[in-house]
Amino acid sequence: MRAGLVPLQDELGFRLEEVDVDADPELARIYGHRVPVLVRDGVEICHYFLDTDALRLGLSQA
Repeated sequence: MRAGLVPLQDELGFRLEEVDVDADPELARIYGHRVPVLVRDGVEICHYFLDTDALRLGLSQA
């Protein structure tokens, strides 16, 4: 997912922060079976694979 997100950063104007879900028991409980997961402001955008349409929609809903 990271490989797909990095090229979109300049175009869509977002900052990517990677978090190790396995290192945080609460995140592991919430997302553990859906890694990788893309989340913005606590709202899941997509998991397993990058959904660019969902990303664009999620970024437009500020």
